[in-house]
Order: sequence, then C-alpha cells, then structure tokens
Amino acid sequence: MKRLVTLLVVLFVVVAVLVVFGTRFYQVVPPGHVAVATVFGDVKPAPYEEGLHFPVNPFYDWHFYDVREKSHKETASVPSQDQLQTRVEVSVQYRLNRKDAPRILKETGSAEDVLTVHLVPKLRSLLRDQGKTIKRAEDFFQEATQDQLQTSLLAEMRRYLGPKGVEVQAVLIRDISLPPFIIKAIEAKKEREQEVEKQKAELERFRTEQQQKVAAAQAEREAAEEQATRRRLLADAQAYEIQRINESIGSNPSYVRLQALKALEAIAKDPAAKVYFINGDSPTPLPLMHLGESAPR
Repeated sequence: MKRLVTLLVVLFVVVAVLVVFGTRFYQVVPPGHVAVATVFGDVKPAPYEEGLHFPVNPFYDWHFYDVREKSHKETASVPSQDQLQTRVEVSVQYRLNRKDAPRILKETGSAEDVLTVHLVPKLRSLLRDQGKTIKRAEDFFQEATQDQLQTSLLAEMRRYLGPKGVEVQAVLIRDISLPPFIIKAIEAKKEREQEVEKQKAELERFRTEQQQKVAAAQAEREAAEEQATRRRLLADAQAYEIQRINESIGSNPSYVRLQALKALEAIAKDPAAKVYFINGDSPTPLPLMHLGESAPR
C-alpha cells in the first residue's frame, strides 16, 4: 500500500514537472538565428545554433540573435571644409557574428542595442570626420571623393565594430543633397557649359560649310583652268595647222595657180563680174584691159 502511494506521489510530481517545465526541456532555434542561454544571470559561453536542442536545462532563459545580413540606412548632415552642410545618406550592410553572440549579450545587450549603442553613433561620427577632409561641398559629387569616402568608412567601421561582434560587409553612399544655392549654381554652370558646347557645334558647322564652299570654288577654278588650257592648246593647234598650210601654199606655185584658175572660173560664171589683166612685171601693175565694159565712143 505504501509503495502504491509512493508511486502515485512520484507520478504526480513527474506530471506536475512536465506540465510546468515540459516545454523547457527542449529549445528550437529558428533559421538564421543563434540562441544564448543564461541561468540566474550567468551567460553561457557557447551559443546554440539553429535547430532543435534537447534536453536542455529548464531553468535556462533564452536570448535570440538574428545573424542574417542586414542593411541599416543613415542620413547625416556632413560639414566640409568650406563650412557648408551636405546631407549624405549611406547604408551599412552588416551581420552579427555567431560566435560572438554571448559576448554581445554580456557587453552590449540585444541586437537593437548593437545598433543604437555602437553602429549608429560611430557611423555619424565618422561621416562628420570624413567630411572635414573634403574641401568643397560640391566635391561630394565627384566619383573619386565618393569612392574615398566609402573606402574610409568601411575600414573604420570594420576596425571599430569587429571587436564588438559585428561584421561589416559594405558601406554604400545612397544619396547626396547639397545646399540649395550650390545646386542652383551647379545647374547654372551646366547650362553655361551646354550653351558653350552648342556654340562650338554651331561654329564647327559653319566652319565645315565654309570649307565645303572653298573646296567647291577650288574645284570650279581648277575645272575652268583646265578648260582654258584645253582651249589654248586647241587654238595653238589650229594656228599651227594654219601656219603649216600657209607655208605649204607659199612653197607650192602650182597650188597658187590652181587656186587662181578656180577664182577665174568662178568670176567667169558671174555675168556682173569684171576681169582685169594687169602687167605682173611692172613695179606698179596697171590694168591692161578688162572685159565686160563697152569701148568708149
């Protein structure tokens, strides 16, 4: 009888423990997370990876950390050496180190505390410090300046946050907003540059047209000179031909007599023509007689 009572008491205690602590004998860690256990304020040094863990101390308190990559955006007014404030928006890509989760809990607190205590204040401080190395506010728009700013921020953030259990993957500049009057000045400068480029293009077009006209005039002049040369050569050839003909005629008496006979023949056929015969041996040849006139009475 006593054994039965003892057995019932033990069974009751076991059931009571299972009812009260049943779900505390195991723990499930979600994907992308690690869990840190504490018991009576003591932080256990080894984190629990994702998955089912059984059995575990039912007196453990659990703290979960999301160790997946995250992005934090921050906007700050950054002064440059010319004392102008430029709004710079950056994003920091980071993740919590799995192995450092117990130290994060012990030294900092939750994942949100890591942001508010370490990441955000340090990022703002670095932005202001890096801005002091830039001479003019408009230099923020230069690609070399942005590359240098990102590189410096990444190196400093890694150096500072690494020992605190935070891995920084990248620091990216998302947007830059200059003071309004500088934006207007830049826009006016761009408009002037565009107008200058437009005038240069117009001048180049006019120069090209003039060159084309000069080339066309040169071609016309060369064509005219070539035409004049051909005409001169043709005239020289014709003059030479006439000269040669005259020389041939002058050196050929028979040809002269033949032409004279042809002329007489033509005259004879004309009723109105008069024929004169002159003494060719006289220094002043005089007509000896002529045909076609009546004798004087």
